[in-house]
Amino acid sequence: MRNRRYGPAASRSVERAMRRRKHGTLKSGRGGRVKSRKQAIAIGLSEARKKGAKVPPRPKGRRSAAAS
Repeated sequence: MRNRRYGPAASRSVERAMRRRKHGTLKSGRGGRVKSRKQAIAIGLSEARKKGAKVPPRPKGRRSAAAS
C-alpha cells in the first residue's frame, strides 16, 4: 500500500470548506466571500494544518504580491 500524502482528517476539512463555499458562508481575509473552488480547497487544507492533520507543508515559493 502506498503512503498517503493527505490524511482522512484533511479530506474532511476540505469537504467542510467546500460545503461552506457552496452555501456562501466561507470567508477569507476581512470578511470577503470565497467563490473560487481552488481557494476553498486551500482554506480547507490550511485549517487541517492548524488542527494537526496529515497535510504536507505549504509551498515556500508561493506568496501573493499582497503578502510580501
